[in-house]
Amino acid sequence: MERISFEDIDIYSVLSSMHEGVVIADITGKVIFFNQIQGQIDDISPMDAVGKNLLDIYQLTTETSPIMRCLASGDPVINETMVYRTCLGRVCNILSNAFPLYKSGKLIGAITFSKEYQLLEQVILSRATSGPPKEKISSNGTRFSFKDIIASDSQMRSAIRMARMSAASPSPIMISGETGTGKELFAQSIHNHSPRNKSLFIPVNCAAIPENLLEGILFGTSRGAFTGAIDKPGLFEQANGGTIFLDELDAMPLTLQAKLLRVIQEKKVRKLGSLKETDLDVKILSSVGQPPLKIVQSGSLRMDLFYRMGVVSIMLPPLRDRKGDLEALVLHFISKYNRALGEKVEIISPEVVDLFAGYRWPGNVRELEHIIEAAMNMVGGTRVIHLSHLPPHIFSFAGKDTLKQPLIDQNYPSESGHNLMETQKSREQLMILNALTLSRGNAARAARSLGISPQSFHYKMKKFGIDRKAFVA
Repeated sequence: MERISFEDIDIYSVLSSMHEGVVIADITGKVIFFNQIQGQIDDISPMDAVGKNLLDIYQLTTETSPIMRCLASGDPVINETMVYRTCLGRVCNILSNAFPLYKSGKLIGAITFSKEYQLLEQVILSRATSGPPKEKISSNGTRFSFKDIIASDSQMRSAIRMARMSAASPSPIMISGETGTGKELFAQSIHNHSPRNKSLFIPVNCAAIPENLLEGILFGTSRGAFTGAIDKPGLFEQANGGTIFLDELDAMPLTLQAKLLRVIQEKKVRKLGSLKETDLDVKILSSVGQPPLKIVQSGSLRMDLFYRMGVVSIMLPPLRDRKGDLEALVLHFISKYNRALGEKVEIISPEVVDLFAGYRWPGNVRELEHIIEAAMNMVGGTRVIHLSHLPPHIFSFAGKDTLKQPLIDQNYPSESGHNLMETQKSREQLMILNALTLSRGNAARAARSLGISPQSFHYKMKKFGIDRKAFVA
């Protein structure tokens, strides 16, 4: 296996194309690289920055500059939030990571990656005010209500009934379920069924925000809380009168869980670095990806916080346990993507029905929707979804029992209107998928089974956009 030499890589082209600001300085603090994104953050031309000392570009000191501290100590400076002023007077608020650069064991410089702090908050808040294209977004930041939940399964109907009954209560609600089971759909529905439905619904993914930012984002900051901190309300204050949804609550650091517990008990929030408390009237919803008792026993969720957050505990069953809903969900997503893609699909073939029925659905309803959407991008005007239209990963994930027999759809093609070339092309694609499925992604073995050369087989995979790695067991 040929090793990659970093001498052969144009590393500066890579750094120039990043979506983060990147600065490289030598051991003296002189800038030797400054990408365009950093230029946009600072409103400084990279040409004007390169060759100058960092302390001449920014109104910082060797103690307040992350990259200068990194050069002094030789240690990384991780996830530091800071507000600074450039030499031109622009005020910037960023999240910075600085790393030392060594050559033959000797410190020769440092590199820093920066992202605008306000942009991080905008990304979080955008989830409350945006959604997928062509889906109607309410003024309160939601797009789902209980009428959007498709369920005949008894467990799911029980969860809906419990959610409806507790929506008007001020008590916190904890929703548990595997990924893709619809936890945020339930959270939005609860908000829209409550008296707070005219106010804002704010979702927060606790696992997606760096630990040292989460407290300030949730509770707000006051001037002087840390270097360059400004007065800013947190998401709890912004959700006052409405609902806040803490997704993946168990990803929140335990120290912050203790502070959250106090907010719930006192119904007051105190900004980071402030002594003043603000009264809160917020409905608090949360979610976890595993049974709460298991998470508490693992130590990632405080027991006392669970008692407060899980006053009402709603458990959503995985799709594999509600197979009676599968047909209705499939038809719902077919209808949805008929409208979005301009198709006229009516049903799935019997072979696809059998595959879906035996599949474990690790991604649950979300995975089912993605598979239907992917298939409907491949149907090409036909009215039936066949095995050949499905994304390759479902065959790879389906397991050995499902893959013992070839997956050729015996009814394919059954639609009228296919000319000979289209039929041959579709059949050829399906045979390649079957061969890769049965060979577990071994292209040479798949080629032999079809009686063609490996070169020809690779050409055909490339032509149809098939990745053999998706079939590796």
